[in-house]
Amino acid sequence: VTCTGFEKDADGNVTLIRCTWDPESKGGRSPDGRRVKGTLHWVSAAHAVDAEVRVYDRLFTDPNPTGHGERSFLEFLNPESKEVRRGCKLEPAAAELEPGTRLQLERLGYFVADEVDHTKSAPVLNRTITLKDTWAKIRGR
Repeated sequence: VTCTGFEKDADGNVTLIRCTWDPESKGGRSPDGRRVKGTLHWVSAAHAVDAEVRVYDRLFTDPNPTGHGERSFLEFLNPESKEVRRGCKLEPAAAELEPGTRLQLERLGYFVADEVDHTKSAPVLNRTITLKDTWAKIRGR
């Protein structure tokens, strides 16, 4: 899907998106040899299951929390190292995962179905690693 244009209302909210769809590029490749950089999978909110997603970040705010003389490493704990997001929309197949199953959530990173808390009626995913941030690299140039 390629965005070719959009419209906004008076408040600046996007109200219409114009796009084209190239079914030949499904899966990241096309018969003419083009390599598609990103293929996204959209989840239908009407058919999705709600899940809890735990987004873990660095535990410490300093790469060497014990390297500050008399200061305690506890001073460098990251209070935002765990963010719990509830009501996240997942495709129904994600609820069927067995605890310990690994998967990638697009643009968010790699996750694992929680060994203790994940159930088919209440899926829980834990982020294990982030994705490479290409946009951060581009902004840094």
